[in-house]
Amino acid sequence: MSKITSHVLDASRGKPAQGVPILLERNKDGKWVEVSRATTNADGRVPDLWAEGMKLETAIYRLTFDTQKYFQSIGTQGFYPEVPIVFEIHDAAQHYHVPLLISPFSYSTYRGS
Repeated sequence: MSKITSHVLDASRGKPAQGVPILLERNKDGKWVEVSRATTNADGRVPDLWAEGMKLETAIYRLTFDTQKYFQSIGTQGFYPEVPIVFEIHDAAQHYHVPLLISPFSYSTYRGS
């Protein structure tokens, strides 16, 4: 089944980032429409971001990670309160994995597998 997945790693601690709220949206006619919300588990993953039966469509999507909430939960002040990642899906038959690596003053992402 084709879907969108993600996970978050805290590079500054060398650990998965547990408790990061994530919002998945799809751009429809120039407006962002919520698709789902989830929070990373102890492994930094969001197994429930893409619910069973949801249909992936070719479109522009946005994942927004609430990094402020995460860093506050571990007693650290970060520079980026949220990280929005906008990406475009051209082939709805594929799987799309969008990892995020964070630290209090930087972040990085890529298309995973």
